[in-house]
Amino acid sequence: MNGSVAPPGVPGKDKEAPQSTAAIFRVQGNTTTTTTSTTSTNGIAQKHQPTTPLVKAEVSTNHISKDRSKSISKDDIMIETLTSEQAASHEVVPCTHQLRTNLEEGLTTAEATRRRQYHGYNEFDVGEEEPIYKKYLEQFQNPLILLLLASAFVSIVMKQYDDAISITVAVVIVVTVGFVQEYRSEKTLEQLTKLVPPTCHVLRDGKEAMMLARELVPGDIVLLNTGDRIPSDLRIAESFSLQIDESSLTGETEPKHKETRSVPAASATGSDVEHLTCIAFMGTLVCAGRGRGIVISTAANSQFGEVVKMMMGEESPKTPLQKSMDDLGKQLSIYSFGVIAVIFLIGMFQGRNVVDMFTIGVSLAVAAIPEGLPIVVAVTLAIGVMRMAKRRAVVKKMPAVETLGCVTVICSDKTGTLTKNEMTAQAIATPEGKLAEITGIGYSAEGGVVQYQGEQVHQWTHPEFARIIEAGLVCNNATIEADKLIGQPTEGAIVVLAKKAQLEGVRSEYKRLREMPFSSDTKWMGVQCADAHGQNVYFIKGALDRVLDQCGTYYSSDNQRKQCDQYSRQHILEIGKELGQKGLRVLGLARGESMQSLMFLGMIGMMDPPRPGAADAISIVKASGVDVKLITGDAMETAQSIGQSLGILSSSDSCLSGQQVDQMSDHDLELVIRQVTVFYRASPRHKLKIVKALQALGEVVAMTGDGVNDAVALKKADIGVAMGVCGTDVCKEAADMILCDDDFSTMTAAIEEGKAIYHNITNFVRFQLSTSVAALSLIAASTMFKFDNPLNAMQILWINIIMDGPPAQSLGVEPVDDDIIRQRPRNTKQPMLTGKLIADILASAAIIVVGTLSVFYKEMSADNKVTPRDTTMTFTCFVLFDMWNALSCRSSRKMIWQIGLRRNRMFSLAVSASLICQLLVIYWAPLQHIFQTEALSLFDLIFLTTITSSVFIFNETRKYFSLRSKSLNHDPLSVSGI
Repeated sequence: MNGSVAPPGVPGKDKEAPQSTAAIFRVQGNTTTTTTSTTSTNGIAQKHQPTTPLVKAEVSTNHISKDRSKSISKDDIMIETLTSEQAASHEVVPCTHQLRTNLEEGLTTAEATRRRQYHGYNEFDVGEEEPIYKKYLEQFQNPLILLLLASAFVSIVMKQYDDAISITVAVVIVVTVGFVQEYRSEKTLEQLTKLVPPTCHVLRDGKEAMMLARELVPGDIVLLNTGDRIPSDLRIAESFSLQIDESSLTGETEPKHKETRSVPAASATGSDVEHLTCIAFMGTLVCAGRGRGIVISTAANSQFGEVVKMMMGEESPKTPLQKSMDDLGKQLSIYSFGVIAVIFLIGMFQGRNVVDMFTIGVSLAVAAIPEGLPIVVAVTLAIGVMRMAKRRAVVKKMPAVETLGCVTVICSDKTGTLTKNEMTAQAIATPEGKLAEITGIGYSAEGGVVQYQGEQVHQWTHPEFARIIEAGLVCNNATIEADKLIGQPTEGAIVVLAKKAQLEGVRSEYKRLREMPFSSDTKWMGVQCADAHGQNVYFIKGALDRVLDQCGTYYSSDNQRKQCDQYSRQHILEIGKELGQKGLRVLGLARGESMQSLMFLGMIGMMDPPRPGAADAISIVKASGVDVKLITGDAMETAQSIGQSLGILSSSDSCLSGQQVDQMSDHDLELVIRQVTVFYRASPRHKLKIVKALQALGEVVAMTGDGVNDAVALKKADIGVAMGVCGTDVCKEAADMILCDDDFSTMTAAIEEGKAIYHNITNFVRFQLSTSVAALSLIAASTMFKFDNPLNAMQILWINIIMDGPPAQSLGVEPVDDDIIRQRPRNTKQPMLTGKLIADILASAAIIVVGTLSVFYKEMSADNKVTPRDTTMTFTCFVLFDMWNALSCRSSRKMIWQIGLRRNRMFSLAVSASLICQLLVIYWAPLQHIFQTEALSLFDLIFLTTITSSVFIFNETRKYFSLRSKSLNHDPLSVSGI
């Protein structure tokens, strides 16, 4: 037989179908659900418990009376969907009875329409979309934005309209940028329908028809062929060598062989879907064979729908930068109220007018708020996004790029992320233990050769290896076209192997007569061929032990056929075991004149190889203090082998299976998860549980993935990273960042950008707050002590422009330090304004205030009057202090000669332009009139430049001693940006 087929002649819904008291009644209005025991004539669904019915009864109590419900006709009966576990635990015939369908005829159009009215279309309902204006207004919920709006309102009340306008413009820019970015990325659930194919082949009214997949209903009969995407969950009713790629759902690369036989009830109680060999799941792909299946559930009721529900139930957490900005807004609010309170109390103590002192306090507090900060954050993030785009990574939400800078754990999927998702033959072994190593990876034959003791295996130069390759190629249905695989990955690896050995032409030397398909019972595939002389030749390949059991002889290294005794069998199995311990999937191969005279040829070991550069990237991120955990659906041996080869798994680390994760409580998992680096046989639910456990411990988690099974964890993680080439649409839409080249090493670039962004933002905060505090201190002192103001209104406005303008903004675009990747992830629990940062700000502000007041006092002491020269000297002194302070704020970790004066061109241009404008204010007559300044001598400029450089000298000296202290303490992993 070429496949397993369910018994034909399944009764239709109108005649032989058994009656069951458990049914769904189609009604109008509100419904209530009740469950009844079921006794079916087929003997399958007997005495169902209320908690696990095969079908449910749903009856309207509002519109149907007891007498009416007793006389409901058969036409009113509606069929409920079946879960994959329920359908898998029953044979095909009982499933057709329960779903009231016919394998040969399918449903009638009228019946399908009736069922669709109850079940709806086979598509996902993502709910009513929130109006755009609401999404825009949500952007104003940021505490810093609210604080700025309050400042603008106070400015209007106090008739400071220029401040109000500048603050409002800044807020609108920031809010609009954030809204546009997030609106473009919040399409996650809408993309889910892309995995449901637009059309499918269905039996309707006894005829095969092409129809839209959205019109499928439970009970429909779907015909499957190679290349089809499964349109809904199906109970397999016919299978002819049917193989389905479920990697997008389970994470396993090897296709699943599907059969019609039911799964024992004991097995069906499991929580995973890998064992359900008689179920085809929505969104998976038919990669070989053909068959037909019964639609058991559609849309949200499917297994894929469970992933959708999990995803809808998870909220994406705020990024650490968003949390830091929130905290900063709250801190600035507290400090602003503190300024008001202090000034108000001093004024009360001096006996001054209460209203005047309150007005002064509010004005100073409003001026202290850095309205340029949101713009700097937005610009810095936008530049980071553009930098990442050049490095082959697309960041969908701007704050997400900074999140990678504080990630402490990366949970990485294996298939397609750390590996190429391309099976590659790694070794060939003869029955006597001779090994040949195979170079090259993937489906490209370029550069790949087969070597044996330094000799190249070229065609038939080494017959013992050539015969193994020949058998694998002839017993094979795959082809490679332009480095693209058509067929199974395992068979594709053998085709590539034949090309590397230049044996790809041997397939044409045989004419295939018959194929014996792979089955879960035999675990091998065979072909009957005729050679060039018309003689029958049989080739088989499959599980090593099963193929060996079929063989009575083996092919020796001296090209002889030898008897396969107990000792030689044990030796062959030992060789296979050694290959398996290396993480290789071992295939045994044999040939013979008949199935009763097979000769064992040898074995091929293959695996999905790690991506080039992945191991180096993992080494770099681990050296920076980031843990890397491997989460895969593969078996333990494969997961451990990949983990060891990539440097993830060490001798002190442990592994956990998905089943063990299931058996642990959340608390138990949290106790051991730090020591676990490899999770195998993991499902989407396990991945989500792992991410939550790590987050509960305070870790900042990045999750990488490419399949549907990764989508929920990607959304829940602090930052989800999807693969752009092999990733599914759902995965990409759930993620915050997409790697265009699927290269894990791009993560190191993203981590660099993330750390650099936060570093630049803190540098801006240091500069702006130190300048603001200095300016406010000057104004507050002169106001409270009734001194003449050292600066006039236009001069104060010019200083504010410098504080929020190009010199300040250019600090946000400082290039990435080469060694920043080696800095430890920042502690996200620490606020941006740490004690050390506040001390640095106050120290710089104190130097600026003392220096500026000294110049003002020196100039005024000559005549005890405030003249234009006095204010010009004081004004120029403050501006030069600002420029020196900005220069020292370019880096908190490195001396200025370490980072270079010309590396940040934007900064150099901004400072140069500011100095030129300052000279124009001093020497150009029109501006002299506006700013009330007068020309200064060259000696004055030299004097001011010398005294203002004190703030730069102080900060650079502080950095020097800080670096020396860290060097003496041997702390190469210092905290970045603090």
